[in-house]
Amino acid sequence: MSVSDEAVRVETETDQADEPGWEVDPDDDWALAVVATVGRQLRLRREAAGLRVNDFAVAAGYGADLVYKIETGKRIPRPEYLDKADEVLDAGGLISAMREDVKKVRYPKKVRDLAQLEGRAVELQLYDPLHVHGLLQTPEYARALLTMRRPTYSAEEVERFVTARIARKAVFERDPVPDLSFVLEEWTLRRPLGGRDVLRGQLEHLLETMPLCNVELQVMPLECYEHAGVDGGIEVLKFEDGSAVGRSPAVANGRPVSDPRQLRILELRYGIIRAQALTPRESTAFVEQLLGET
Repeated sequence: MSVSDEAVRVETETDQADEPGWEVDPDDDWALAVVATVGRQLRLRREAAGLRVNDFAVAAGYGADLVYKIETGKRIPRPEYLDKADEVLDAGGLISAMREDVKKVRYPKKVRDLAQLEGRAVELQLYDPLHVHGLLQTPEYARALLTMRRPTYSAEEVERFVTARIARKAVFERDPVPDLSFVLEEWTLRRPLGGRDVLRGQLEHLLETMPLCNVELQVMPLECYEHAGVDGGIEVLKFEDGSAVGRSPAVANGRPVSDPRQLRILELRYGIIRAQALTPRESTAFVEQLLGET
């Protein structure tokens, strides 16, 4: 075995080929097609450059096993892999340009669909009675929730969902920014899921988010004798053209709805929930108090 082959073999043992979260979902046809297309383009460009797999692997600094898996559509390439391949193959940015499509592949289909809707919405009304809403979760809090699910997710699935959940936070960075309204349950802010440090980090993140001019975050206190959210969570997304889509377990079995009558029910419930919760100013003081007690 040559020195180069040995270097490739050692690299393979620790490279992305064994890292969780970069597998392709076998049930996601679109993702499979994208990764297969990207892999085929990488192989054709490598062959056109006159490089064998091992030669390319050494030049790019990756293991040959990983190169094989990416070129055969069995592994999602990291963005930095595409950049390095672009450089080694002198592709003039054409390979790096595939980063955006490849990035979306890591997100499960249902998350991609949700992120697409959130990306178009100009107003979001969100109530989650079980957890801190996904758009507000820190990576540590999201990972703690996902590892508690039963039946359990694999390590690869956990990392894919965490990555997708955090990527949805791009909604806070849009220009113009959408109006975001959240109602959180007090008990979700008290329960130390993942440990006290995870909870503290989550509360600190909420306090950083609450002052944003386009965000209204309210807490529903435990000492509340009336609650319009007893039928479950509510999501209402409104778009620039005046259309909207909503979802709640109590309406259409949780399927997204756009019928005006069903949307009116969701907005009515959400409006009452907001009226029953603490005001944004009171909620900020309340979260600060919880942080001091945690």
